[in-house]
Amino acid sequence: MKLYIKYMVSGRCKAAVRDELKKLGLHFVVVDLGEVDVMETLSTEQWDELKFALFEIGFELMDDKRAMLIEKIKNVVIEMVHHTEELVKVNFSSFLSEKLNHDYTYLSNLFSEVQGTTIEQFIISHKIERVKELLIYGELNLTEISYRMNYSSVAHLSNQFKKVTGLTPSHFKQLKEKRRTPIEEIGNENLS
Repeated sequence: MKLYIKYMVSGRCKAAVRDELKKLGLHFVVVDLGEVDVMETLSTEQWDELKFALFEIGFELMDDKRAMLIEKIKNVVIEMVHHTEELVKVNFSSFLSEKLNHDYTYLSNLFSEVQGTTIEQFIISHKIERVKELLIYGELNLTEISYRMNYSSVAHLSNQFKKVTGLTPSHFKQLKEKRRTPIEEIGNENLS
C-alpha cells in the first residue's frame, strides 16, 4: 500500500518515518521523500495511529489526491535542486510531466490554485536557497554555481538572486549572519 506523507524533505525525515513505522509494527518496502510503500493494507485504526504518530513528529499523512500530487511536485523539485549534483538540463515542465504522468498545464494550474504561487516561483525559491548554500560552503565560484544550477549566465543568476534576496551573491557571501531558510519553509511564505 502506497502512503503519501507531507513535509518529508531530507534523509533525516526518511529515517524518522522509518522509526515510526517500525514502532507501529508496519513493514515497509520503500521509504522515499513524501512516499512510503508498506506491505500491509492499513485498517482504519492503523491509519489513525500512523497519522497521529507522524503528526507528533511534524509530518502529515495525506489522503487527498490533489494534496498528494502537490506534495509529489514539491518533492521532485526538492530532489532535483537540493539532492542532485547538477540540475536537469532539459525543459523542467517536460521533466515534471513525464515524472508524474500528468499534463504540465494541469500540474501548474493545480499547484498555483492550492499553493498561491507558481511552480516556476517555487523552483526559483529553491534554486536561490541552494545557491546560498553553495556560496556559504565556498567550494565553488559563482561561474561554477551558475553552471551547476543551470543558469544561462552568471549575470542571470546574479539578477535572480538579487531579485529574490535583495542582495548580490557577493554581498550575501560577505554577510556575517548567513541566514538560510529550512527546505520545508521555502515557497510556503505566502501561506502563513
